[in-house]
Amino acid sequence: MPHLRVLLIVVIRVIIDYFMRKLGPAFHSRRDLYVEERHDVRHYLQVEVQPKAHIETEATNPQANYSNCFDDDGRLKRTVVAGNFWTTSSHIITAVIGSGVLSLAWAIAQLGWVAGPTVLILFALVNLYTANLLSQCYRSGDPVTGQRNYTYMDAVKANLGGKKVIFCGLIQYLNLFGVAIGYTIAASVSMMAIKRSNCFQKSGGKDPCHMSSNGYMITFGIIEVLFSQIPDFDQVWWLSIVAAIMSFTYSTAGLGLGIGKVAGNGSFKGSLTGISIGTLTSAGTVTGTQKLWRSLQALGAIAFAYSFSIILLEIQDTIRSPPAEYKTMKKATLFSIIVTTTFYLLCGCMGYAAFGDLAPNNLLTGFGFYNPYWLIDIANAAIVVHLVGAYQVFCQPLFAFVEKWSAKKWPKSDLVTAEYEIPIPFWGVYQLNLFRLVWRTIFVVLTTLISMLLPFFNDVVGILGAMGFWPLTVYFPIEMYKAQKKIGRGTTRWLGLQILNVSCFFITLVAAIGSVAGVVLDLKTYKPFKTRY
Repeated sequence: MPHLRVLLIVVIRVIIDYFMRKLGPAFHSRRDLYVEERHDVRHYLQVEVQPKAHIETEATNPQANYSNCFDDDGRLKRTVVAGNFWTTSSHIITAVIGSGVLSLAWAIAQLGWVAGPTVLILFALVNLYTANLLSQCYRSGDPVTGQRNYTYMDAVKANLGGKKVIFCGLIQYLNLFGVAIGYTIAASVSMMAIKRSNCFQKSGGKDPCHMSSNGYMITFGIIEVLFSQIPDFDQVWWLSIVAAIMSFTYSTAGLGLGIGKVAGNGSFKGSLTGISIGTLTSAGTVTGTQKLWRSLQALGAIAFAYSFSIILLEIQDTIRSPPAEYKTMKKATLFSIIVTTTFYLLCGCMGYAAFGDLAPNNLLTGFGFYNPYWLIDIANAAIVVHLVGAYQVFCQPLFAFVEKWSAKKWPKSDLVTAEYEIPIPFWGVYQLNLFRLVWRTIFVVLTTLISMLLPFFNDVVGILGAMGFWPLTVYFPIEMYKAQKKIGRGTTRWLGLQILNVSCFFITLVAAIGSVAGVVLDLKTYKPFKTRY
């Protein structure tokens, strides 16, 4: 299918170039009617979007004017392969089941058997509800024929406008940048776990096998430099499916290992209220203040485990229609959150049952290097593969935003807008853009350097979860929904949405405080670029 798509694009461009040469100036006068804007800012000259005639037949069949090659917005048609229920679900699962699942056993250990699972389910319900609100903001006005909002910022601009657009963009893209850092740290931890496992087995347990994470972060960065050259979000669908499969692989392995350890213990560990004051951990004895900070940090970790709303509209923009995009997204969101929450509860609860108050920051590394060590190696390898894909799913919207802005800023610059066709055997023609090559490489290098500088997995996860949960998962979806549906102030629905909004704000605030406190404690014993595991 990728070959057919590339071939179709090439044929269309050849035909357009032919008519441009034949018709000369007369054709150039019509050139302004073509749309040159795409997510990757290519020079595809796309057909003009025809005005919608207000006739009854079109009202009953809004797809009537769509061509076989282009959607109603003049862009290349979203395909069955890259824009259906299953690929949408795989994008969401890839975004949701990330490194956050590995810290859930630790999070539940801080909250206990009562509050831990309850908070997890509440976060799932809030995310499901607000994701459905957000999906209805993909089109302005009519949910079937209205103007498309390609990105989260576009939706905020169309529904709210003003300074809120700048605030949204700042939070969203800063959060995406932070997720890239978090995934780099998580991938390096898993790669080291594989290496240390093999070292431990060879030495018979005599060598502690301490090592630096820097080399593994650099390796992950090199891999991401290559995959970051995939031009468009809809072209990473295959990588997203692979990543989703990997997420189920390591989640299942972690669940199985947890069940095995519980069976070996002969009982469930843990308590109703979570980790006890006075418990001796690797960081020292837990005090009353630390118990509070750790509980608040756990909220941030759980929030991070569900952080996919920041790219929901970008995922929705890959969906083909009919049916209406929000209907497919609603089904995919429900399916994905049910699946991920089930895995979260199983992995988090079984991890807590296995380790009790001493549940590790990273579930898989907490099993040590005991048999079956090969299963732990497979699970950690699956994490690395998954994070390679998840990194792209989260960063593609940021890449597209910068490239789109640069093309508008310097439309005549060949460095920014020109593309060069490079034939790749067994693949097709790759469109090389020099700005994309340089900018995305710099981005990956920067995130890798920051990851090496601040390798605090749990603290970074907590801060990212707190920073993105309220504004992007709750506040903006609710505000846009109220504006779109014209919900009056003081009504029952308005009051209910405000209660949800304010409650989630305070959860985000306390989670951020707990995570920042964790960073402050870690910095007391930290040496830059010299962290060893």
